[in-house]
Amino acid sequence: MANDAEIRLRDRLSKLSGLDLLRGARLSGELERLKRQLDRIEADPTDEEIWSKVELARHEERPYTLDYVERLFEDWFELHGDRGRGDDAALVAGIGKLEGRTVALVGHQKGRDIKERSNRNFGMAYPEGYRKAMRVMEIAERHGFPLATLVDTPGAYPGVAAEQHGQGGAIARSQAVMARLKVPTVACIIGEGGSGGAVAIALADTVLMQENAIYSVISPEGCAAILWRDAGERQKAAAAFKPDAAHCLELGVIDGIVPEPVGGAHESHDEAARLLGAALADAFDELENVPQAELRARRRQKFRAMGVLA
Repeated sequence: MANDAEIRLRDRLSKLSGLDLLRGARLSGELERLKRQLDRIEADPTDEEIWSKVELARHEERPYTLDYVERLFEDWFELHGDRGRGDDAALVAGIGKLEGRTVALVGHQKGRDIKERSNRNFGMAYPEGYRKAMRVMEIAERHGFPLATLVDTPGAYPGVAAEQHGQGGAIARSQAVMARLKVPTVACIIGEGGSGGAVAIALADTVLMQENAIYSVISPEGCAAILWRDAGERQKAAAAFKPDAAHCLELGVIDGIVPEPVGGAHESHDEAARLLGAALADAFDELENVPQAELRARRRQKFRAMGVLA
């Protein structure tokens, strides 16, 4: 029997199939993307396939936020600092043009070598990072810029200093700010979407997920340590809670899957950026003419409905 995610996809596919190709290749590409999503839902992945998604999401050569900025955004201007305590390099924030549209962007940045990873704390933000993100969100609201967020973090930094600086409150306030924004918002999980550190910048009108990304409330290692008292059981844990894109779509946690180059995004940063850019542009096109009040109402209803059992 078809599940709700499959029904929604099939309904949208049938509507698009009946339209004239007013947008040419873009509409044709959307049809192909929806068909691929249906194929993923219908083919239940094995435990090994799910774990391979975890490994691809963490691949050290996978493109990060600044790799996409370099390829997709023109007139990019990065903003720094939270106007209080300091600047957190784990979160990148700024303003640029995406296909001619001025967009505010917030995204995690892990770093490539040991020095940069240490400086960026492996993409695990302190409260200062979330306060910087909120500052840019409010700039977007003030000037009417749509907001894009790129999520790639194992989670918010769990250290004592972060807690002393108000980590939990910063994550909650970031979600509250995103919930009340009047501008269109699109989030995409581009690697690891870990727990509150991820959802702090992912409460968006449209939530996308790259094909080989993962999105979960806890890491497979953390889950295994709790359930089996052995982090080595991580593959079993991942198979149990299924953090891959196909299952997140099926659960209704995300709204769409962004395809990647064959073998994963790390195989071609340029092609991964092209596919991501097209998906972001399409999502903003769909949200562009939605009234502000309706945007906020739909966004809040969507997230309040998650996890509700019938």
